[in-house]
Amino acid sequence: MKKIKKINIITMGCSKNLVDSEVLAGQLKKMGISVAHNDENNNSDTIIVNTCGFINDAKEESIDTILQLAKDKKNGLINHLFVFGCLSERYKDELKKEIHEVDEFFGVNSLTDIVQNITKDFEKELIGERLIATPPHYAYLKIAEGCDRKCSFCSIPSIRGKYISRTSGSLLTEAQHLSAQGVKEMMVIAQDLTYYGTDLYKKPQLTSLIDRLSNESGMEWIRLHYAYPAKFPKDLIKLMKERENICNYIDIPFQHISDKMLKIMRRNHTKSDILNLIDYFRKEIPDMAIRTTLLVGHPGETKKDFDELLRFVEDAQIDRLGVFTYSHEEDSWCWNKYKDNIPAKTKRERMETVMEVQQSISAKLNSGKSGKTFKTIIDRKEGDLFIGRTQYDSPEVDNEIIIKSKKNLKPGSFYNILITDSSEFDLFGKF
Repeated sequence: MKKIKKINIITMGCSKNLVDSEVLAGQLKKMGISVAHNDENNNSDTIIVNTCGFINDAKEESIDTILQLAKDKKNGLINHLFVFGCLSERYKDELKKEIHEVDEFFGVNSLTDIVQNITKDFEKELIGERLIATPPHYAYLKIAEGCDRKCSFCSIPSIRGKYISRTSGSLLTEAQHLSAQGVKEMMVIAQDLTYYGTDLYKKPQLTSLIDRLSNESGMEWIRLHYAYPAKFPKDLIKLMKERENICNYIDIPFQHISDKMLKIMRRNHTKSDILNLIDYFRKEIPDMAIRTTLLVGHPGETKKDFDELLRFVEDAQIDRLGVFTYSHEEDSWCWNKYKDNIPAKTKRERMETVMEVQQSISAKLNSGKSGKTFKTIIDRKEGDLFIGRTQYDSPEVDNEIIIKSKKNLKPGSFYNILITDSSEFDLFGKF
């Protein structure tokens, strides 16, 4: 194998994949290898692709990327090509047979194998020392791997395995390391935040972990993503009320509202549970931003079920909402139990209908912010404008504030921004 001098890591899929790539980059850099991440002007001799294999669109994107890079290798543009991640975990044997240009396919949880294949060494004590690929002022903290839930539509447990919590001590050490690097905002992520600690400590410990991170990490903003609704720890909301550095924001995927569909989806919570949880959030923290995800077109979803979901969207006035169409995954519980019998056109129309309603809700909620001033973190500058976010918005998925200022606002710094106008999914402000 030719000597590897520079590696470009291409990450597909979610923020949890991104963290894996950052850990890998940290290891490779420590071994004296130059590492880039998603470098569009690639001049690296080696490419490592971190794939997503969750739903059909993501799988197709990953495969297309691998095929293009395999062509580049065949044409001599790169020397080495390695592939890992969810897609590689699910289809390693098939990919090996079809794409011979790839030097090696690795599954998930195989960072040690990748590093040892390239450098023959791996330093466990560097696990927390990631080479972050986000802007330097924010980063993700992955507190667990895998999932023990049995949702009908999801293949993650079969890909990523059982839920494995990281120790609170290791997470605090990593958070402090990120803070020392200049990270101001930390997104706490996992397949399921709610379950954190159950495997290690025999009971859920999310609130205890966030309490410790809030007190000792040095982060100015801590944000929570992907909490499961069933048995959600309500004491976490009380902690959120008390701590200024825990954002008044929760990402909690509900998936549906029809009791029939929630049962088919094997979600272990009911419509009443969801409504009570939303009421609790808003009673305790009236200005709290709730982000959720909905799934339409799941086998068994009738027009009546969809209409009930649509009424929920209209009535609940959720702050941030994303919609996915059902993807029939061979490693999911649904695969052998149901036929994927709802036409793709119907799924797409249902998704678009929900998003049209949400667009008007977002426009109304945003218009209510005009004339108010919000603490804002600046993400970047675009031309003469600055782009920032409030505590109610997570990077890349939520609203941004487009800011006019005669002063030079520094990315990663906080400013009090007056909101002057709004659109469906953005705010406009001045400083």
